[in-house]
Amino acid sequence: MANVTVTIDSRKVTVPSGTFVIEAAKKVGIEIPALCYDPNLEVVGACRLCLVEIEGSRKLQTACSTKVWDGMVVYTQSERVINARKEILQLLLDNHPNDCLTCQKAGECLLQKYAYEYDVKFREHNGARRPALMDTSSPYILKDDSKCILCGKCVRTCAQVADRQVLTFANRGFDTRIVADSNFTLEESSCVSCNRCVTVCPVGALVDKRLLGKGRVWEYEIKETKCKVCDYGCNFEILSKDGKNVAVRAKAPSNGRPLCLKGRLTTEFIYLDEPYTPYKKENGKFKETTWKEALGIEDIIEKLLDKEEISTGVEYNG
Repeated sequence: MANVTVTIDSRKVTVPSGTFVIEAAKKVGIEIPALCYDPNLEVVGACRLCLVEIEGSRKLQTACSTKVWDGMVVYTQSERVINARKEILQLLLDNHPNDCLTCQKAGECLLQKYAYEYDVKFREHNGARRPALMDTSSPYILKDDSKCILCGKCVRTCAQVADRQVLTFANRGFDTRIVADSNFTLEESSCVSCNRCVTVCPVGALVDKRLLGKGRVWEYEIKETKCKVCDYGCNFEILSKDGKNVAVRAKAPSNGRPLCLKGRLTTEFIYLDEPYTPYKKENGKFKETTWKEALGIEDIIEKLLDKEEISTGVEYNG
């Protein structure tokens, strides 16, 4: 593939033809804000926050879906671009709950980050807001529709695994929302609690329920580890606070890694000082279960105990 040279905010960069502007900008250390873009997901240009000005174009263009060409000149911080981004952020905040102080996503929320950078604040208004619909049915995922910005990242990452494809858009216009299957709760739906959706959500609409109340992101010491359940080796983070491993969370599933609940629970059991209660879903209902059953090692343990009984002559009653 041929290379092309483009100029972004007076900085020249040479990249392969077909590269998106947002990726070319990264090569020269320029971050273009985006809420819906993820290099591992299908490009949709939904949030419009990555708008840039391209010399010769009358309209602002989305950096996540516009490919570079040789000689292209791009402005990412022109007055026109800044004003457009501020308007988009203001509309998002106007339709968002003002609970950043207590939101689990505080410190990592991209909407919070960009609102701060562009000096956009919450304001009082009498207009409509997204309904306060909260799905607490799952012990693994909390879904809060009032915080959803409809970026669609959760839908796209869920669709990447052929036998899942649980999340989708429902309704139209202002009533559009993300639903599981035919508008079921996460408990009732075919969701397998892999947490792919949680890892890509840029705001607090989808959060890891097992992290709630454990601490804030700035309080943790974070170490990365790989799941040992299968060859995919999905990436996880071990969150430590006050010298104790208190939580495990999945990282975004790049390079074809699927993520799964068994891998998550295994990582919890191995690393946490006090592992939480595991749950499994049966007939559309979550129920507490044993760690042996959750990790699928009941048969192995029984066989080990049988071997121990034979070799020692001692009968186990556990």
